[in-house]
Amino acid sequence: MVMRLQLAGDTTDIDLASLQGLWSVEQYLKLSNQTSRLLEFTDGVIEVLPMPTKRHQAISLFMLLALLAYIRPRGGAVFYAPLRLAIRPGVFREPDLMLLLDQHDPRAQDAFWLGADLVVEIVSPDNPKRDTEEKPRDYAAAGIPEYWIVNPLDASITVLVLNGAQYTLHGKFERGTIATSHLLAGFGVAVAEVFAAG
Repeated sequence: MVMRLQLAGDTTDIDLASLQGLWSVEQYLKLSNQTSRLLEFTDGVIEVLPMPTKRHQAISLFMLLALLAYIRPRGGAVFYAPLRLAIRPGVFREPDLMLLLDQHDPRAQDAFWLGADLVVEIVSPDNPKRDTEEKPRDYAAAGIPEYWIVNPLDASITVLVLNGAQYTLHGKFERGTIATSHLLAGFGVAVAEVFAAG
């Protein structure tokens, strides 16, 4: 894949495919600082994520506002992509939303976060397995206590809770139900309202 970047007033084409497996963390961080595209990084390989759709952004905004209303009065913080999350050395993800219970948590670094207490991904139709199979492994390995998978493809919200080194199912919530959190006592969203936003 060739990615076009605007660098110092000049348009530059970068052939990502020819360099896959060779990118350094420093190169990834520099490249991702110079583009509006969402880029994820795994052991020398850069993956360009699809541009979010209006529906995706409407769902993300709904979830952001719901989480903000809950967590801000309790001293926490929630942020949205693009903001990188270090999973382990050599792996970075860009969750749609990520939350910390304490807004002063030292993991909330400026360039990228070193962890989170909860992450939310909205399933992308181009590669659903990325959000439903790959990212649960990554987020569990990073020790993130709770992972929400918001899936517009089947109008469901799956909430996974870290149990040791793996996630277990807290619940799969569908229209007509309230998706609840294990970590955030009393927090819930009506599934139908989440998808109506999109």
